[in-house]
Amino acid sequence: MIHKLIAGVVVLGLAVTQAIRAADWPWFRGPEHDGMSAETGLLAKWPEGGPKVLWRTPLGKGYSGISVSRGRLYTMFDDGDQTFVGCFDAATGKPMWRTAAGRAFSDSQGDGPRSTPTVDGSTVYVLTAHGMLYALGTEEGNVLWERDLEKTFGTKVPQWGLSGSPVVAGGLLLVEAGGSDALMVALNKQNGREVWRSGSGKAGYSTPLVIEVNGVEQAVFFTAKSVYSVAVKSGQVYWEVPWKTSYDVNAAMPVFVAPDRVFISSGYDVGAAMFRITGDAGAMKATELWRNREMKNQFSTSIYSGGHLYGFDDKTLKCIDAATGETKWRLRDLGHGSLIHADGRLVVLGDRGQLVLVEATPEAFKESGRMQIFEGKTWTAPSLSGGKLYLRDEHELVAIDVSS
Repeated sequence: MIHKLIAGVVVLGLAVTQAIRAADWPWFRGPEHDGMSAETGLLAKWPEGGPKVLWRTPLGKGYSGISVSRGRLYTMFDDGDQTFVGCFDAATGKPMWRTAAGRAFSDSQGDGPRSTPTVDGSTVYVLTAHGMLYALGTEEGNVLWERDLEKTFGTKVPQWGLSGSPVVAGGLLLVEAGGSDALMVALNKQNGREVWRSGSGKAGYSTPLVIEVNGVEQAVFFTAKSVYSVAVKSGQVYWEVPWKTSYDVNAAMPVFVAPDRVFISSGYDVGAAMFRITGDAGAMKATELWRNREMKNQFSTSIYSGGHLYGFDDKTLKCIDAATGETKWRLRDLGHGSLIHADGRLVVLGDRGQLVLVEATPEAFKESGRMQIFEGKTWTAPSLSGGKLYLRDEHELVAIDVSS
């Protein structure tokens, strides 16, 4: 009887833990790296003036996203001549700790770090715009290990700073390094030691995506000049598609359209394409299904839902048919925005601080609420956890209650 009781407590404990973790937003673009939240019970329509603002906390410069894990928020910012990793209490916005992570970054498109922290258990991994990679303890921000990508891999930092986020794949940490003989690398996530390096060339600004097609696990990297698929465990190149843009700016993350398609998009009048992956590990290829200029993601990644893609075509919010690339509807008043998907709706943040709730339907643009949340430039996508939206601009961190 005692054994049965203990087993029941263990099962209950696991269930609670899983429920808490299911509400986390632990890395770039959420739990599945697709901008999708599984949360339900959110406001279907916002009141006039928008949902309740819970708190606002001062923050330094940067575009780093907000990762949420176990009641804490993690992001990066510049303060003075230093880049910092910051941890905040999700309920109050109170700073918990901050750890210096090298020198500050500045350029014509804005100052501060670009990539989003990756929280994996008790470790948070961060990559600065200058190419400093850190593994920190989540509780106190202590440095577990660090790597200087310029010194280790010969990384050439692109014009607007390294922006891709580290991605955990089993025991590995995947990073687009942009080295002369190490375009893509995998490190042991426990100690930072190199496991493999693959390719050569210039890094783009995108985050790699791990997918499985025909039973083959692969990481899709969107670099400055190509889309690569490589074996997660070895770095072996499975397929490559050349992809050129002005200034070598490929920033949006690849989008997986299950079971075997990958969507790619770039700004600067280049456009988008859909590819079908066929074959196995011995012989794999990506075949173009369509290509057009209807969806030009300059830096914000599109979201796939219900056979359609929602995203920013330069400064126009659009819905396009994923099978054909045909535009279904458009809205032009939000600038270079970003978006996530939750409970059948899109949460869209325009680049001038307007937050908009939109139904995720191809029928027409249907708005369900709008509020002015920031006055400055907002190039960071929202994060959602436990019915709360977490947002930032270049000056502050904000929490909003969107639970019904």
